[in-house]
Amino acid sequence: MAGVVACGSVSSIKALWETRIRKRREEQEEQTRRPSRGGAISRLSVTVWEDRAVLARLKQKLQTEDGRLVLRIEQEEWKSLPGCLVQLSQIQEWQIHRAGLLKIPHFISSFQNLLVLDLSRNAVTELPKQIGKLTRLKELLLSCNRIQVVPEELSKCESLERLELAMNRDLNKLPDQLRNLSRLQHLDLSMNDFHLFPDCLLALPDLQWLDMGGNHLQYLPEDIHRMENLHTLWLQRNVLQKLPDSISRMKNLDTLVLSGNRLRDIPPMMDDMTRLRFVNFRDNPLTLEVSLPPRKSVSKHDDDEEEEEDGDDEDDREMFGREFMHFYIQEARKRAYAALNMHCVSETNEDSIE
Repeated sequence: MAGVVACGSVSSIKALWETRIRKRREEQEEQTRRPSRGGAISRLSVTVWEDRAVLARLKQKLQTEDGRLVLRIEQEEWKSLPGCLVQLSQIQEWQIHRAGLLKIPHFISSFQNLLVLDLSRNAVTELPKQIGKLTRLKELLLSCNRIQVVPEELSKCESLERLELAMNRDLNKLPDQLRNLSRLQHLDLSMNDFHLFPDCLLALPDLQWLDMGGNHLQYLPEDIHRMENLHTLWLQRNVLQKLPDSISRMKNLDTLVLSGNRLRDIPPMMDDMTRLRFVNFRDNPLTLEVSLPPRKSVSKHDDDEEEEEDGDDEDDREMFGREFMHFYIQEARKRAYAALNMHCVSETNEDSIE
């Protein structure tokens, strides 16, 4: 009987100790977990504080210009834009220059009131597809970045009037869907890597100003006259060897810059481009060597201002090249007629000898 009691006492004591050990382990585990929870809460608190500090800093960059709320950052490093910026979604214009910005955040689609997005002179490498959500955007200025591809979603920015992608170096094509930008008036694609004239440009109904200088264009499309509303066309520093005759059918074109190409001749039909007020053929290996005839002598004036104006006229005469173009075409026609007459005379002499 005593043995049984002893056995029962040992079992009770063992159970008691096991219970205590289990509780102790649970307490230790709880103590182990507590610092992790505290650390997470601590880190969360730090993040919230940092967001508030960054947001306060961004609010200092806000300005009201011409009735618009503008975020303006100049020459201050912001390689990325924080997510807390969405709390300022009422901003209508971003002006962020020389900030080293690497990418446009995907939350850009939250800025439905955005009218102008100017991120010129940064290091942006791509346009996010979310850019297509900005249906009120009127100006997208991304010159002097590192963009290589333009997404087709950009064509959904139905209010876009001005697009600048100059000096992105490796950009060499545009998606055909951009023809849907029916309100686009101003397009700058200069200083890039275009070898072909983008077809979509021919279908832009309201395009008025186009700069494709500093590319590698070898020829222009034969139906370039479809750009009916274009009044300014910059094509300097390409490798164009000839111009299509249809360029003379661009009735609204008044400025045409063709300097620094490989043109050998000027289409005779360009003589009928009465709206053209500025044209530049400088630095082209034109076949004919012609020079403008001297102006008729005029009486001298003592008025210094009039003399200065005369000097300006001479400079304009050389720089604009419009008078040179007409004189070149006339001279080319004269020489062509002379060559034809000589050929006819030669054939007549041969016939008479026979």
